Amino acid sequence: MNLGELKEAAKVLKALTYNLALAYKPYPKQLEFHTNGATKRERALLAANQVGKTRCAGMEVKYHTTGEYPPWWEGRRFDGPTRGWAAGTSAEGTRDGVQRILLGEGSEHGTGTIPKAAIIDVKMARGTPNAVAQIFIKHKSGGTSYIGFRTYEQEVDRWASESLNWLWCDEEPPIKLYTEGLARLTARQGIAFSTLTPLLGMTKMIQMFYPQPDTLDRSLTMMTLDDVGHFTQNEKEQIYAAYPPHEREARMLGIPMLGSGRVFPVTRASIMCKPFEIPDHWPLLGGIDFGWDHPTGCVSIAWDRDADCIYVTHAYKEREKDPSQMSVEIKNWNPGQPWAWPHDGNRIGDRSQNLTEAGMYRRAGVRMLPEHATFDDGGHSTEAGVMEMLLRMRSGRLKVFHHLEAWFAEFDLYHRKDGKLVKENDDLLSATRMCVMAKRFARTAEPMNRFPTSVPDYDPLSREVA
Repeated sequence: MNLGELKEAAKVLKALTYNLALAYKPYPKQLEFHTNGATKRERALLAANQVGKTRCAGMEVKYHTTGEYPPWWEGRRFDGPTRGWAAGTSAEGTRDGVQRILLGEGSEHGTGTIPKAAIIDVKMARGTPNAVAQIFIKHKSGGTSYIGFRTYEQEVDRWASESLNWLWCDEEPPIKLYTEGLARLTARQGIAFSTLTPLLGMTKMIQMFYPQPDTLDRSLTMMTLDDVGHFTQNEKEQIYAAYPPHEREARMLGIPMLGSGRVFPVTRASIMCKPFEIPDHWPLLGGIDFGWDHPTGCVSIAWDRDADCIYVTHAYKEREKDPSQMSVEIKNWNPGQPWAWPHDGNRIGDRSQNLTEAGMYRRAGVRMLPEHATFDDGGHSTEAGVMEMLLRMRSGRLKVFHHLEAWFAEFDLYHRKDGKLVKENDDLLSATRMCVMAKRFARTAEPMNRFPTSVPDYDPLSREVA
């Protein structure tokens, strides 16, 4: 390399050092997170450690404060200078996290996401060495943007009396601070974005986004180690082995941590499988968990009797839909297959015709088993059913088609509190439990067509044959 080439390389290195935005090429999940800002007021990026979630948000702050949006940008745009807060867990955590990403390491500001040439002034904070309180940034319009730093250790009044265009929370804030931060966005129709690894479990804030956002004004992006390209498979395995078992899914997949309270302490990957064509000789069975205020959950299984392995092939859940509406979806899965149901299906569902809930599904054309689901010995203990599912998961005898995201969302959150099962958001898991208990009634395609006559199918109260 000659002297001219060396000088040119030095210029490029200096440009990259003081303008990291030049080297930023978002991964697909990071791009999704940015783009959602165009239509969503609140966004959460639940991500594994070391996948670039903090840098991702730091780049977005750079765009909003300088007004220099890249050509690929499809997220929210602000026309003029912005005011925003970047917040972290503590004074030291904010300094070592969001401040470092935005300004760079140590006292040489300008080596982070905000270019050195755009920094007008930096005001230091009191009490914490090298911590910054405020940054003033040159906007392309000629105006000045402002960033203030906040921490989750502060009292709520430090999060009041301000009007903001954006709020960035790195890691999870207390809910009272987050909601106060949202109030700062109202006047300017601002946006909030959070980047976190959900190690605190199913907190009130996490429940606002996961397993799915509870309003149309929120979005959730999940980002795992497999969504980035800067780790080899060997490195991923080393990272996995380094974490305690109960932290692995949170730190590697961005799934909220439930610790020792998880009902099924096995990984998603260990029970996932790719969809495949079910052999004709495998018996099939459906399972229903009745609901209204909470969703009705329906699954279908295929049972490989030779290997004694159950495969969950379909899953669907919906709230406030009657049997005639639900049946439109589930009757087409495996036409004619029998359906298992829980003991509460014997409750009266249609008093005008004295039909139980199970009877209402029969009337809608779903081939319900004549009695509720039980084990071979007649028992139907929830705990016994859950334990059977867990034993099958651990021995590789319960698999789930990988595209059934609603099923896995329940699986991720199913937990105990004070030793007792938390019966919330478990509709598909309960339907699966019905199938596991009643698998002996599964039928292959040919006998399936004879099922209503070979096993009388009637409502136990009305005695009307379906």
